[in-house]
Amino acid sequence: MDRHEIEGHEVIEGEVKATGNGAHVLVPKRWRGADVKIVRTSEPDE
Repeated sequence: MDRHEIEGHEVIEGEVKATGNGAHVLVPKRWRGADVKIVRTSEPDE
């Protein structure tokens, strides 16, 4: 596993859910319009 250092304001943990031909992660509504970064921390189940 690689190590990445990211500066930010807040961290949440969630599960990626299938949607259409892709997937999504839900974040708080107050994050609308913010720039975010997603880091995969485990191997996919597929």
